[in-house]
Amino acid sequence: QVQLVESGGGLVQAGGSLRLSCAASGSIFSINVMGWYRQAPGKQRELVGTITSGGSPNYRDSLKGRFTISRDNAKNTVYLQMNSLKPEDTAVYYCNAQVATTTTPRFFNYWGQGTQVTVSS
Repeated sequence: QVQLVESGGGLVQAGGSLRLSCAASGSIFSINVMGWYRQAPGKQRELVGTITSGGSPNYRDSLKGRFTISRDNAKNTVYLQMNSLKPEDTAVYYCNAQVATTTTPRFFNYWGQGTQVTVSS
C-alpha cells in the first residue's frame, strides 16, 4: 500500500556532508510524523530524529547542530541533512513514516529499506 524509497547514502570523508531523502508513495491519505533511525554495526537501532506534519523537528540530543530534518509535504518526502560527519555516524539509515491510507483512517508505521552511510576517517 505504501512504499518508502530512500536515496542519498554513500561513502563520505569525515567532516563531509550527505543529504538523505525518503519519498513515500502509494495510497496515501495523510502522513503524520516522519523520522529517521540508524543502526550501526553491532548496535541496536536508534532514533535519529522525527518531524511532525507541521514541520517541528525533534532530534537526538547528541546530533543537534549537525543533523537537520526537514520535509516537503507536497512531495511526501522527508530529508536528513548530515553535516560534519564523523566515523561514528557510520550506520544503515532508515526512514519511517506514520501513514494513513485512503482506505484505512488510521496511522501505521512504514519503513524504508535502509541506506548505508559510511564515513571514513
